[in-house]
Amino acid sequence: MNWYLEVLKKYVAFSGRARRKEHWMFFLFNILAVIVVATVDLALGTFPLLYPIYFLAVLLPHLGVTVRRLHDTGRSGWSILFGLIPLVGGIILIVFLATEGERSQNAYGPSPKPSAAY
Repeated sequence: MNWYLEVLKKYVAFSGRARRKEHWMFFLFNILAVIVVATVDLALGTFPLLYPIYFLAVLLPHLGVTVRRLHDTGRSGWSILFGLIPLVGGIILIVFLATEGERSQNAYGPSPKPSAAY
């Protein structure tokens, strides 16, 4: 849960780097939150109301952590646009996001992993 809150604290931070764990834990908790919000929305009978509000609220943090994750792999944040390519774009983006980050400092900053881990 802390990973989710950390990303929300960096609401529109597009600079720097993010570890794989930070990105994927945010993604996991975001999916769980979407399920809960959609369920509550359906239970209240207001389905197209709460879900879009939640989606818009976490859109910028999700884009921010994805761009920072791409920075960790040495890629520009503009690489997120690969996701727009039909059929293969999403797969390419998942591969980029799942790739291990650069261990040393790159153009986007120092490694987010503690150096003692290496």
